Amino acid sequence: MGFYDLSAVKMNGQNVSMEEYKGKVLLIVNTASKCGFTPQLAGLEELYKEYKDRGFEVLGFPCNQFANQDPGTNKEISEFCLLNYGVSFSMFEKIDVNGENTHPIYKYLKKEAKGVMGEKIKWNFTKFLVDSKGNVIKRYGSMIKPEKIKSDIEKLL
Repeated sequence: MGFYDLSAVKMNGQNVSMEEYKGKVLLIVNTASKCGFTPQLAGLEELYKEYKDRGFEVLGFPCNQFANQDPGTNKEISEFCLLNYGVSFSMFEKIDVNGENTHPIYKYLKKEAKGVMGEKIKWNFTKFLVDSKGNVIKRYGSMIKPEKIKSDIEKLL
């Protein structure tokens, strides 16, 4: 099974196949609304605006598994991201990124690009860069700000 065989549900309830993103470079991020790294939403939005016309997408996946930092409903999370950070990139329904209920997309990403804790996601705002063919190119920890990923994105566009 490859990346394009997977799907996820957007905040609006629409099920989206990752096949829809074929040919695009993706940055996939587990987000949280009440985290010290939450201001990275602004940086992610800047990357999206800068590169979306060149075939780049940011996919945000809210997660409440780290210190209960995204306890809201999908609607509350969506409104928070829009009102506070002007998020216009694709946001998906809240998921688990670790444990027995790990979303299939995150099972795939973690298997393809291990981090400091192996396949486990350490914290919010772990980022995965996926090329236009669905290959997971790199994994970035929470401390890596979105603007630090620019050169890697540009190489893939």
